[in-house]
This record gives sequence, structure tokens and C-alpha cells, in this order.
Amino acid sequence: MYRKERSVPLKSSSSALYNNLSVLRLRDKQLTHFAAVHGSAVSLASAAADGLSVSHRQLRAKEGGASIVTQASWCVLPSRVLLVLTSQKGIQMYEADGSIMVYWHALDVLEPAPAQAVFARGIAAASGRFICVGTSSGLVLVFDIPSKGTNITLSEVLEEHRDSITDITSEVGENPDGAAELVTADDSGALCVWRAKEEFSLLTKISAFGWTCSSVKLWNGVIAAGYGNGQIRLYEATSGALRATVSAHARWIYALDLAPLTGKLLSGAEDSYVQIWKLSQSPDTGDIEIEHCHSECVTDTQLCGARFCDPEGNSFAATGYDLSEIVRYGQV
Repeated sequence: MYRKERSVPLKSSSSALYNNLSVLRLRDKQLTHFAAVHGSAVSLASAAADGLSVSHRQLRAKEGGASIVTQASWCVLPSRVLLVLTSQKGIQMYEADGSIMVYWHALDVLEPAPAQAVFARGIAAASGRFICVGTSSGLVLVFDIPSKGTNITLSEVLEEHRDSITDITSEVGENPDGAAELVTADDSGALCVWRAKEEFSLLTKISAFGWTCSSVKLWNGVIAAGYGNGQIRLYEATSGALRATVSAHARWIYALDLAPLTGKLLSGAEDSYVQIWKLSQSPDTGDIEIEHCHSECVTDTQLCGARFCDPEGNSFAATGYDLSEIVRYGQV
């Protein structure tokens, strides 16, 4: 059971973009950072545990001229945390508080096809030293991140997708050697599963079935994928086998998140609902199981972002289109 807590105000409302909320919890400082995109800016808010003390910062996509930001996400690596912004012009990486830009990568666009949008979207840290970012052409750019400094390099380009990348995720649970470490999703609904060593290699490809995959997560070798028809599908990462299908929402799913310590799965959609699920594996058969735990309606709100605020899944936050606050809920 979750109860509504004090909301965190934003300087501007949230745009209707997939996965339009990122959360970074700083346990040592008793602070939680939130990031949500509006137009060409990112609203950053830092809130104390009680929600009473909130500080704000607006971050604008400066390089290459004004452009629409498509996503903002914190990437947590063992040695540092970077805030990554994607936009129509390229990719920007900042120190965690947004104060200093450490890297800018322009999208190579010579002659875009008529009526074809150009942008980057889909952000994930992988394998302890890489940050992977998707593009509208279906490419996944892999950046090698040093432990400090600005010597960030584009080390590899993954070319399996034919449609715009929608989301990228890395393993948040246990990761045995040789297992899947990265999943990329695209507008057609296709998923690619990757193993990450010095170079990335494709483990398996999961075919599209007619709906966009808007959000994807990977936990203990289980892929959770959210689709435009409101379904959540669970796949076995190494084989790509479909293990469960859940009609989770009445409308388009915009965000998924996983609590790595408990296997709780969160889904947020256009139907105003945040649903909380519990993933597990049957000790007898090894089958993947999903159980519904909680349903929360954010009245008259087209949800576009939702995230757990702690690794146990004891609290979560959500953003909605044209909503100038982040709504928060805590377990009771």
C-alpha cells in the first residue's frame, strides 16, 4: 500500500515524452534529485526526504543552437555519475548536478530524408564504463567514459535496428558472466539483447508484433517491455522467449521501472494509472511469475514518466503531461 506524499514543484511542466522522469538518490546527503524535460529545457529539482526543502535548476540544450530535448537521465557508473541529455542536435553529458558540461556529441546529419525527424533518445550506463545512447536512425552509440575528466570517446556503433530507438536499459540485478547486459528497443517494437565486454555482441533479437515498445527494463535475466497497446511482456533475455503477457493499462505505456533489490516493477501510462507489480521466478519450475501489488490513479493526468525513488521500491514518483509538479508516493 502506498500513500501520497508532498509533491515536488517544477519550474515548468513536463512534455509528453517517453520515460520523462529521471531520479537520482543521494543517501549520504538525504537528497533526491529529479529531472523532467519541457521543450528545450530540463527542470532539475533536489528535494529533502520530507519534501519541504526543494532547490531548482533549469538546464538548456545550448550546443548547436536551441533544440528540443528528448530525454534527460542520470547514468551511474562505479567511478562517477553523469547527467545525459539527448536532443534534436545531439548528446550532452554533464556532471551530476548539471553545473559543468563534460562532453558534446553532434548528430551526423548530412541530408535528412524529407519529413524525417532527427534526434537522439534512449540512455543507459552499461558494463561499468560505457554510456549507450540511441538515435532516430536506429543506431546505438557507445561512449567509453573515463573515471574522471572529459576524455570521453565514441568507441562503437551498434547497427541492428532499422527504426528509431525508443529506450535502452542495462541489467540492474545479478549478472552472471556471459549473460545479457543491455537491451535496446525501437519504434517498431523490436528488441535487441546485447552482451557487453570490450565490444558489444548481439545475443538475440526479439521480433516486433505491431506495437511500439516505449520502455524496457532488464532484471536478473528477465526483460520487461511496455508497449503502445498497454501490454507488459516478459521475455527471457538470453533466448528471447516470451514468458508472460499482461494487459496492464487501457492506453499507451510511457514508463517502466524496476526496483533491483526486490524485483518490483512499476508501469505508468496515458490512462492516469501507475501500477506496481512483483516479478519472481518459481523455485520449482524456474518460470517467470508476475503478481499485481498496487494501483494508483493520478487523476486527469496523462502520465509520461514514473520511477522508483529507492532500490527497494518503497517509494515512487511520477510526472504527467502539462503537470508542473512531480507527484510522490511512499509505502505505508
